[in-house]
Amino acid sequence: MTHSIAQAAEHSGLSIDTLRYYERIGLVDPPARDSGGRRTYSDADLDWLVFLTRLRTTGMPIKMMREYAQLQHVGPVTRGARQQILLDHRASVRERIAELESCLGVLDHKIDLYAGLMADEQTARGATA
Repeated sequence: MTHSIAQAAEHSGLSIDTLRYYERIGLVDPPARDSGGRRTYSDADLDWLVFLTRLRTTGMPIKMMREYAQLQHVGPVTRGARQQILLDHRASVRERIAELESCLGVLDHKIDLYAGLMADEQTARGATA
């Protein structure tokens, strides 16, 4: 099945401009064209776009994504290198998650502190009424 650039953008969550940019920098192979010269994307193309979107969402730099894409084009001989990129990035994502969980703990503590202070204020107001 083929998809238009608008459908590819909607499916991947990327803008049409971003799809064209990814094509220009080599993250995405130039898509096939229909008889009118419009880009058409296969299901495999959409899967790749979703994967790229996940990498960006997890904070992978474009440079690293390009390295991964270039290795993918070389073929099976690069599987180990591609796996290492993903292992390294996963470690980085896990570090970021731990950092965010720590920050969340601080926010939860502060929110609970304010909730307690406001409850005390309401109790004090009730006692003086």
